[in-house]
Amino acid sequence: MGRYGDLNYQRLTKAGFLLSITLFAVGAGAELAAAAMHVTLPAWENALFVDMEILGTLGALLSPLVFGVILPLTE
Repeated sequence: MGRYGDLNYQRLTKAGFLLSITLFAVGAGAELAAAAMHVTLPAWENALFVDMEILGTLGALLSPLVFGVILPLTE
């Protein structure tokens, strides 16, 4: 048993990456759909979708780095 228990790093890396890409896709898709329909979004919805895009991008970049490289090296 490793330092952090019995973690499946491959599964965590893939799940984190896919969750992040999904978060980005939902945020970007909602903004594109609103723009295509010429709908004016309230400020809080626009901020929510932009934050989803930012967090999705950061998660997609950091999840493989943390779960695929850093944590396995610290075992």
